[in-house]
Amino acid sequence: MDNQKIKEMLLDIQTCEIDFTVIQTGKESKRVNGFYKPDTHEIFLHNLNFKSEGELVYTAVHEYTHHLVTIQKQETDPTYGTACKVHTQEFWARFGALIEIAEKKGYYSIGWESNAELKALTEDIKTNFLAKNGQLMQEFGKKLARAMELCKEANIRYEDYIDRVLCLPRNTAKDIRKVGASNVNPAIGFENMKVVASVKKPDDRAAVEQEFMNGGKSPASVREMMKQNAAKARGEDPKTRLEREKNRLEKTIAQLTQRLEYVEESLASL
Repeated sequence: MDNQKIKEMLLDIQTCEIDFTVIQTGKESKRVNGFYKPDTHEIFLHNLNFKSEGELVYTAVHEYTHHLVTIQKQETDPTYGTACKVHTQEFWARFGALIEIAEKKGYYSIGWESNAELKALTEDIKTNFLAKNGQLMQEFGKKLARAMELCKEANIRYEDYIDRVLCLPRNTAKDIRKVGASNVNPAIGFENMKVVASVKKPDDRAAVEQEFMNGGKSPASVREMMKQNAAKARGEDPKTRLEREKNRLEKTIAQLTQRLEYVEESLASL
């Protein structure tokens, strides 16, 4: 595909009022497959990196996602894209949604099912590793819960037992216990089980689990869906979100200022 056809494809996947340019560099890069310039709205694709059109489409959609997210964010924050993290959970969720549209429109296909060996290996991974590991960690969580009860009965500090006997990070042990206490399908794998177990309401928890069971969405997409649903439930509007972010930034600046003063005083005393 030439640059114009790539642009037409991207606009067909998701329309955009702010114009952008697609440039195939004719180069190969070991660092990145492409990049986006937010100040000029240019999408650069190192097309010599790609061995198939699918790889090119995947990268083009990735960089186009940066364009869409950037122009959306710059409506409230003109500095967005110049000095901030751009590969956020929100970004990956948006990218996942666009890739799904690209698949439905016939522009992209991951193609793993057409590779017989990869298809068999995928089934092996899902059945014998993801599901079995999920089941094992579920049982592990129940064992930790019992260990916590025994420590309490014997007047032993459970935290010390976790720290110095099992040598487990406390947050890890807490996550495992949550999974053990929740009736989550181990087929989705331990990492996704942790996400499901963190949901308080049973109906919401079941909905999140079903999203993972259905497949086709990345964990970031599911977590972003949870975040957006929670914001809707709170009735949170853009102004409220900005006020919350403002408070967080003010606290961070105050902490960094205090730390800077300490470092400057320490340097002065040396």
